Amino acid sequence: MRISALLLVSALAAGIVSAPASAQDVPPVTLTPPAGTQPAQGAVPAQAAPGQTPPPLEVDVTGGISAPMPIAIPAMPTPAVTSTPAGSTDALGRQLADIIANDLRGSGLFTPIPPAQLRTVMFPEVTAPAYDYWGGTGAQALVQGYIRANSDGSLAVGCYLYDVTARAELVRQGFVVPPSQWRRAAHKCADAIYARLTGEGPYFDSRVVYVSETGPKGNRIKRLAIMDQDGANHRFLTAGSSIVLTPRFAPNQQSIVYMSYVGKNPAIYVYDIGTGKQRLVVQNAATTFAPRFSPDGRWILFSRADGGNTDIYRVSSAGGGTPQKLTNSPGIDTGGSYSPDGSKIVFESDRSGGQQIYVMNADGSNQQRISFGGGRYATPVWSPRGDLIAFTKLAGSFRIGVMNPNGSGERLLTDGYQDEGPSWSPNGRVITFFRTGSGSGGKADLWSVDLTGVNARRIPTPLDGSDPAWGPLQP
Repeated sequence: MRISALLLVSALAAGIVSAPASAQDVPPVTLTPPAGTQPAQGAVPAQAAPGQTPPPLEVDVTGGISAPMPIAIPAMPTPAVTSTPAGSTDALGRQLADIIANDLRGSGLFTPIPPAQLRTVMFPEVTAPAYDYWGGTGAQALVQGYIRANSDGSLAVGCYLYDVTARAELVRQGFVVPPSQWRRAAHKCADAIYARLTGEGPYFDSRVVYVSETGPKGNRIKRLAIMDQDGANHRFLTAGSSIVLTPRFAPNQQSIVYMSYVGKNPAIYVYDIGTGKQRLVVQNAATTFAPRFSPDGRWILFSRADGGNTDIYRVSSAGGGTPQKLTNSPGIDTGGSYSPDGSKIVFESDRSGGQQIYVMNADGSNQQRISFGGGRYATPVWSPRGDLIAFTKLAGSFRIGVMNPNGSGERLLTDGYQDEGPSWSPNGRVITFFRTGSGSGGKADLWSVDLTGVNARRIPTPLDGSDPAWGPLQP
C-alpha cells in the first residue's frame, strides 16, 4: 500500500507586464490594470452611474455549488485579424473565452452557457452589450472583451463583466502581455470576475509544482514538474535520475525546495527555476526531508533524522549557518508548516503513540497537541488565510480534511481510496492533493476540492502525479 511521501521518508529514516490597454482604435473606455499594479495616468475604475447603487449580483460560495450562476462568455472579438507568435488574434479571442469559462466552471460556482448557444459579438458591442439578447439566454452575468495586436508586438486584452438583469458594468480591466503570456491575461480576467462575484480572493493565475511519476510501481521514475493551475504550460524541471519528493515554492516563486535521493542519500535541495541550478541546503547532515519555506522566505523548515529520532529544524534559506533545532521529543516530529504570519508552526508527531497534529510557536516553544479524533493525522498545512489547517486523515482509508487552528471543527472533504498531501490555493478556498487507486498498479493523480467538499475534480497531467504544491498568485 502506498503511504504519504513524508511517512515514507520517516520510515526509511527511522512575466506578465500589466498595464492599461491603449484606447486607440478600441471602444472609448479607460481600462484599469490588475490589482497590485499602478494605473496609467488617467486610468480609473469603472463606477456606477450617478445616483445608482452598484447592483448586488453575487455568488454564495457555499450555496452556489448547488445552484451555480449561469454566465455567458462569448468569444472575444478583435479590431483586426493579425498573425502573432501565439496565433491569429481571432483564434486567440475564442481561446481566451474558453479559458475564462473553464476557470469559472472549475470553481463549481458558475455554469458557462455552451458557446454553440451564443451568437458572435462584434467589436463595437464590447462596451455596449445587447442586454435583451443576453437576458434571453438565461445568463445572469456576461463577460465580454477583446484582443488586439499592438505595434510593439505585445497583445492588449480587455475584460468586462456585466450584470445582465441590472444592465450594469461591474468589472473593467485591461492587460498588455507578450504573446507567450496570453493565457495569463485570461486567468487574470477570470480572477477579476471570480473576486467580484464571490467576494473571495483570486487564485486562477497561479502555478502548481508536483512530482511526475512513470514506470512500474516498484521502480518509479520521479521528476519535478511545474504547470499552470489548470494543467497548461507544463514542463519538467528534473530528468528523473534521482527520486524527488515534496516540492514547495518559495514565496517569491523563483525557487523550489524539495527532497531528493541524490547518491541514495535523502537530502533537501533548492532548485532555481530561472537557471535550473540546484544547491544542497544542509551540508554533511544525516537524512533531511519535508522542507518548506517560511512565509517571508528567510527560513527553510525541515525534518532531520538522527539516531532513530526525527526532529524539526530551521535554517537560513540564504545558505550556510547552523540549523536551529525546534523540537526535542522521542519519536518522529515532521511535516512542519508555518502560519501565514510566520508566528506559529503546525506539525505532526507520534510522541503520544500515534501520528497526531501539534502546534508550536515559531521558535519551538509552547508545543500543544490539537487533534483528538479517531485515527491518525499527517501532512498538516496552514491555510494562507490562517483560518484552517488541512491534513491527511488515516483511518482505514486516507482522506483530506480541515480543522480550526485550535483543533475544533474537524471536517473531512474527500472520500477516495487514498487521498493525501493537501496544499492550499492562494485564496484558501481550494485544496489540491493526490489520489492513488487501489491495487498493485494503483495510479496516482492530482485532484482538487473546495471547502464545501462537493466540487472535487481531477487536474490533468501528462503522466501520473503526486506531492502537489500550489504556489502564490503570480505578480
